Amino acid sequence: MTPELIGIIGLTGFFALLVLRVPIAMAMLTTGFLGIAAINGFPAAYATLASESFEIASFIQLSVIPLFVLMGNLAGLSGMSRDLYRAAYAWAGHYRGGLAGATIIGCAGFAALSGSSFASAVTMGRVALPEMRRFRYDDSLATGCVAAGGTLGFLIPPSSGFVIFAILTEQSIGKLFIAGIFPGLLLTVLFLLAIAVVTRLRPQAGPAGPRATPRERWGTLGRAGMFIFIVLVTIGGIYGGVMTPVEASGVGAFLTLVVALARRSLSRSGLRMVILHTLRTTALTFMILIGAHVFIPFMALSEIPGNLIGFLTGLDAGPMGILLIILATYVVLGTFLEGIAMLVLTLPVVFPVILELGYSPIWFGVIVVIVLEMGLISPPVGVNVFVVKGVAPDVPLEKIFNGIWPFWLAMLVCLLILVVFPEIALYLPNRMF
Repeated sequence: MTPELIGIIGLTGFFALLVLRVPIAMAMLTTGFLGIAAINGFPAAYATLASESFEIASFIQLSVIPLFVLMGNLAGLSGMSRDLYRAAYAWAGHYRGGLAGATIIGCAGFAALSGSSFASAVTMGRVALPEMRRFRYDDSLATGCVAAGGTLGFLIPPSSGFVIFAILTEQSIGKLFIAGIFPGLLLTVLFLLAIAVVTRLRPQAGPAGPRATPRERWGTLGRAGMFIFIVLVTIGGIYGGVMTPVEASGVGAFLTLVVALARRSLSRSGLRMVILHTLRTTALTFMILIGAHVFIPFMALSEIPGNLIGFLTGLDAGPMGILLIILATYVVLGTFLEGIAMLVLTLPVVFPVILELGYSPIWFGVIVVIVLEMGLISPPVGVNVFVVKGVAPDVPLEKIFNGIWPFWLAMLVCLLILVVFPEIALYLPNRMF
């Protein structure tokens, strides 16, 4: 059999394993190992498995994942996320849709500590949904803004999506983190505009809450001050060149631990929960990366990526046309594939095409992460939708999906803006490096 035919059989088997609910990491590991064995023999497959596993496990840059996850978990346990939400609510809650807007701002802030879309959705959902229900917000708007706001954890640094993209494409984690700042702020503003449009068309969906006094506003901002300080230290330290991403993650985790201890919110059971959650997330991410680094050499040996590069670059569509085809494919894949799986499956094929077309890999990383965010709330998979369903089990799934469409369209607008104006993402990295 030709390597290309073996590659097609391997991909078919891979998708069959996914249908059988085999974890994505094990599906990639099995497919890659057997594919390399079929093309180059079992000694080469064993050598790849051993070398790639050791390389991922000893890659120091990946320590940002457990440290940032730990930082987010400690921030949620210590009540810092609740402080941030109360501050946002005190300043914006008296406007129509203000509670939903405060939720988006809270999710953006929490994303700047946790780097996790799931953690942002769960933490802010538990804080915000009871408040929005108390003020008679429409369930679709309430749950939709939590599901969409949680996706900001995949874009606003420290983003786990950027870390994985950087590892798979050998790009700078620091550059990607900095490149995500302006797009993250832009998407946050577009989410707020989406809420304004929804509440303008349906005022009963997001009634205004009571107006806080100036003293209450500044008081809540003071309580959220430590949260803001930690974000400025970590992200500002990276941007200022004072710290590497690894050092910033360690400093951030230490500062959140100090805050949790100072507030006496870290009980034995709470500490156990934080550690276990951090270990589970870290182990899952490392297994996916190990599986990816066995799967990617198999794809290279199969010659499928090279043939696809030749096909796409030979199309009479121009660089922009090919880019739009790639992005449209990502949007479709996002309806049934989880974000990390999409990155692992597509980047070995797509990334060389992007480099061949002369596009910036840092800019491409930003727009790919935004497309992955769209997949997090796209039916029928929409992982963040199911996360919110777990927080609000009495809200029908159909109503949650109805609530995400204004935010999905906001993501699409953000994507188009970044395609037309790539400097929005590249300005800070070009200034910093």
